[in-house]
Amino acid sequence: MSKRNTQQRRHSIISELNEHGEVSVDSLAKKFVTSEVTIRKDLAALENSGLLLRRYGGAVPLPRDIIEHKSDKVSKRKVSIASKAATLIRDHNRIIIDSGSTTSALVKELNSKQGLIVMTNSLAIASDLHALENEPTLLMTGGTWDTHSESFQGQVAESVLRSYDFDQLFIGADGIDLERGTTTFNELLGLSRVMADVSREVIVLVESEKINRKIPNVEIPWQNIDILITDADLSDELKAKLLEQDVKLLIAK
Repeated sequence: MSKRNTQQRRHSIISELNEHGEVSVDSLAKKFVTSEVTIRKDLAALENSGLLLRRYGGAVPLPRDIIEHKSDKVSKRKVSIASKAATLIRDHNRIIIDSGSTTSALVKELNSKQGLIVMTNSLAIASDLHALENEPTLLMTGGTWDTHSESFQGQVAESVLRSYDFDQLFIGADGIDLERGTTTFNELLGLSRVMADVSREVIVLVESEKINRKIPNVEIPWQNIDILITDADLSDELKAKLLEQDVKLLIAK
């Protein structure tokens, strides 16, 4: 089974869990016509991602107090950053939303926008866009599935992107190098750079705790970044250093 099908099956397992409150290895193996060993691997991976708790013979949802403890501050930061980013989007804009947890929070802020055309390389983001009531036109890059970033990458995706032009790119980062630009753990850098090349405005969404984080791979250099949006926990010292890069800095309250 392909890696893409593995991700789709795991998304479906979470849907089953949300609907029924618990799932069993046996029933999942029958539903997806696969082995119990494969399902146990799925449940282990989902547990490691903090999406469920394994129990003998199956899995149950995380207790609500654990969910709130794990996600409260981080999710509020992401939502505030995404909400700020959404104010920059006009009706009928052509935008790219790159894969990532912060950029994915932007999708829920788009329901009031009309006539959007949205390109993404993320299956999860595409699914969320498809569910919006305002029905934006959805484009996908296609390409080679990368399990690290859970997104499509590679030459096919780059070629598709070069066939279009966009008003805005919304992209996250694993880290921000104060001298070089956005950085990432992923060595697949080509698609992000093509996204920036085909967009009139490049907007980086990043939590303040990632700023000045040292990561070797430079993704997008400062000269290609127009706006950086972060949260209100940014220190005055780091704020001053970011402004030295001639980037527009927006702070989400």
